[in-house]
Amino acid sequence: MPNGRQSPERPAEVERSALSGLDELTISANGAEVRRASEWLDASCRRRNVPQASAERLALCLHEVLANIIAHGGGTALSAPVRLLLEVGFEPDTGKASVTVSDAGIAFNPLLVPKKVLPKTLAEASSGGLGMVLIRRCSDRLDYRREDGRNLLTFGVRWNAR
Repeated sequence: MPNGRQSPERPAEVERSALSGLDELTISANGAEVRRASEWLDASCRRRNVPQASAERLALCLHEVLANIIAHGGGTALSAPVRLLLEVGFEPDTGKASVTVSDAGIAFNPLLVPKKVLPKTLAEASSGGLGMVLIRRCSDRLDYRREDGRNLLTFGVRWNAR
């Protein structure tokens, strides 16, 4: 610019920058804490302007992941804290949000679970085993890694941010 000043960010960019960021919560692996985690995620998504439909998709995934940690993670999962991290970001036309769940349970890479063929009739259906189907359908991003004795599962969603 001729006067040497830089132009300020456009208002939408400033607003999006303020809405981007990280929220963290540490819980215990039990049913009461699952409810607290759901309330935290809902409040954090509202504060960061994550659309309700996207926040609900994240909430379904979070509930399923926490239920699996409690049911299948073993003694270390139940005795060690579970850490939750919500990350929200914006690109020019896209918003994105992801949740990383870190637990000390038995090493388990859910990405290696074979995709389940859904039953065609109620008679073909069996109970259980649909958690990964739900998570895969509700998320646009799914990553796993094992680090320092902890499972880190990240699931995320994207939306049009115009």
